[in-house]
Amino acid sequence: MIRLLLIGAPGAGKGTQAEKLSAAYSIPAISTGDIFRHNVKNETELGKQAKAFMDRGEYVPDSLTNDLVRDRLSQDDAKSGFLLDGYPRTAEQVAELDSILEAQGNKLDVVVQLTADTDEVVRRLLNRAIEQGRADDTEDVIRRRLEVYEEQTAPLTSVYAGRGLLVTVDGLGEVEEVTGRILEALNARTASN
Repeated sequence: MIRLLLIGAPGAGKGTQAEKLSAAYSIPAISTGDIFRHNVKNETELGKQAKAFMDRGEYVPDSLTNDLVRDRLSQDDAKSGFLLDGYPRTAEQVAELDSILEAQGNKLDVVVQLTADTDEVVRRLLNRAIEQGRADDTEDVIRRRLEVYEEQTAPLTSVYAGRGLLVTVDGLGEVEEVTGRILEALNARTASN
């Protein structure tokens, strides 16, 4: 059982690695980005609200995101562990996640930060936009998302490092190679605790 958070810039490989780690640990991968895109595609009320922010390369407001995550973490499949991808993104969301988990009698076990070169991230996201038909991934929007990440999310690594939860892993390389580095880091952490 593990409660894991993946953090890193857009395009650092979180979604790809979330799938691999979800399978390795038999826990659900909970991606706020996927949930938002599903709601946008299905034109739900949340989707309509979220789309306006996403189209500008900005984060969906905490109030919408927090409600979504609270609901998802209360579902049965997340009770014995989970992997969060894309949440928390702000200091306020860190506090909200702490509150959600505390109410359940839980806490995060580890935070994995995937690092990647900015130009490589832009290249990856432009390729993904073409492959997946993502209208929200233009170069201007991608660069704005990276700026927002640096302003709002990157400081969270200090919070989690201060709690002794942060493990940093290079997100560049072949998918299996990166997965191997993450699993090795997690196994080393588990062995030392």
